[in-house]
Amino acid sequence: MLYLKNPHSVLAVIDRRPKDIQQLVLSGSDSMSEGWKQVEAAALAKGITISKGDKKKPGGPRPTAQAGRESTCEALVKERESLNLEKLIHIEEGVNGLWLALDCLQDPQNVGSIFRTAAFFGVKGIIMTQERSAPLTSVAYDIASGGIEYVPFTILPNLQRAFEVAKDHGLWILGTSEHAKQSYTKVEKDRNWLLVLGNEEKGMRRLTEENCDLVCQIPPLGEVKSMNVGAAAAVLISRLA
Repeated sequence: MLYLKNPHSVLAVIDRRPKDIQQLVLSGSDSMSEGWKQVEAAALAKGITISKGDKKKPGGPRPTAQAGRESTCEALVKERESLNLEKLIHIEEGVNGLWLALDCLQDPQNVGSIFRTAAFFGVKGIIMTQERSAPLTSVAYDIASGGIEYVPFTILPNLQRAFEVAKDHGLWILGTSEHAKQSYTKVEKDRNWLLVLGNEEKGMRRLTEENCDLVCQIPPLGEVKSMNVGAAAAVLISRLA
């Protein structure tokens, strides 16, 4: 179960899987933000029970993903289930698409940010790893601002099986590294790509890179030579989606 405190995350759950809302607690309408008022209206339309007032919870207030601010509005929801890998990599005839693979990302805020960008640009699906990776926590859901509800995903022990299935389905594996020679601007949108994003500090693992058909970089134009993986993902996705 997850406690969500971003109204946009909760709205997305109400839109996609309202039966998975286990509890919805809202403060008085006069003190609610516009976002939570939208949640209230959507919940009432779907017949979701709303609890009013500030409820004391065991262990004190839960932290939020938004700069540590507390909110008396929150929803208790079930985690979204991951898809089977074969269903995730579904190719549409005559339409090129983009999928993502996250190679041991460990910061849930980065994961949430990538899901939000992926939802914005219509990414087809995201493959995640179980080992040395951040789980999809409430922080990731809230940072994604609804993105996790709209982008299908699968969680696997490692990426090797995913690469095999992806290649069997006609996807090309595109790795990312600051040490690559080819610029991302030279990568053409003429095929189905599986874009691999590496760990925040170490980048892609060696075995992961060896399985890539192509590796590209974002060439720096200023004095700082590297980017946060969430920001880099946005640049790369906007080019390929």
